[in-house]
Amino acid sequence: QVQLVESGGGLVQPGGSLRLSCTASGITFSIYNMGWYRLAPGKQRELVAGITRGGTTDYADSVKGRSTISRDNAKNTVYLEIHNLKPDDTAVYYCNGNFLKQFWGQGTQVTVSS
Repeated sequence: QVQLVESGGGLVQPGGSLRLSCTASGITFSIYNMGWYRLAPGKQRELVAGITRGGTTDYADSVKGRSTISRDNAKNTVYLEIHNLKPDDTAVYYCNGNFLKQFWGQGTQVTVSS
């Protein structure tokens, strides 16, 4: 059974930072392209950042320069760090794994508010 389990969300003040983690099981993690998406109320789902199995990264313009996606294949885990958080970053963040098939985590809520 494939599982992607996110953690690290919560309430953060504007200007703060957070690190999200997503640990996968049931897949050969190293061959999967991984990504973080987010869904905010009233908005479309957005790809925040992606990392290929080869380590190539890509970022949405909204987080470029203040976020880092990384992966640890030994731990079957992908991370997303976002700094200088803004209220617009408030959303449910989902982990995605893609290799012939796609798998999704259950999501973790991030709320940026003072």
